[in-house]
Amino acid sequence: MTAEMWDVSRLRFEETDPPALTAAQRTRMDHRWAAAVTANPTLFDGPVVALAGFERDGAGGLSVSWTRLTYRYRVLRGLPDAPAVAALFVAVLQPCDDGRLLVGRMSSTTSAPGRWQPPGGTLEPPGEGAALDLDVLRLHAARELAEETGSDTAADALVPGPVVLDDRGSLGFLFVAPPRPACELRERYAQLARDEIASGVDPEFDRVELIGSSSELRALPGPLASYLELAAGRFFGA
Repeated sequence: MTAEMWDVSRLRFEETDPPALTAAQRTRMDHRWAAAVTANPTLFDGPVVALAGFERDGAGGLSVSWTRLTYRYRVLRGLPDAPAVAALFVAVLQPCDDGRLLVGRMSSTTSAPGRWQPPGGTLEPPGEGAALDLDVLRLHAARELAEETGSDTAADALVPGPVVLDDRGSLGFLFVAPPRPACELRERYAQLARDEIASGVDPEFDRVELIGSSSELRALPGPLASYLELAAGRFFGA
């Protein structure tokens, strides 16, 4: 599946019931999750927003159906006859004041070690009965930016950007942060990494880079998030 990117002017979210699993599917899911945790003990079966479906109306509108799951449901991917499980995520394009863009490399203890991507992550569900909306997305994006880079940008300073569909069918909502000086971005990340390592925690990004073009992005050592070239191309006006 090839990644796509769309401009969206209207968003609507609707919560739906989780997918029903047979006893056999649930057993296989639990066994696969146990094996994944054995291989990577940092994995946590926390609550997550899953994509149940979406529909575009051709005039800038996007309707999204979502449900509440936990991370273990992700191991259903690839199992025959299992329900499709995709994610909803946010990502932040963080520019510096010289026009470059910050990207980070996922550390070895994450679910995508070595992958370059913008700051961001899978959505956590709002409180029981609470609605999912653009404000929730924006708050989550600001939190991910702070947790991964140390840049404490206010949520209301993040500008909504395009929506991306990645190569696994997950739907991502991009935001653009206000520019910061390059030295500040590097110093904030370095301080965050020092603090987390000192507390015995591996930073989610083991390295950050400031890239000035799509060609610099492609030259990075390692895989890229499937939507990253599209997003960077838009950012750099390519």
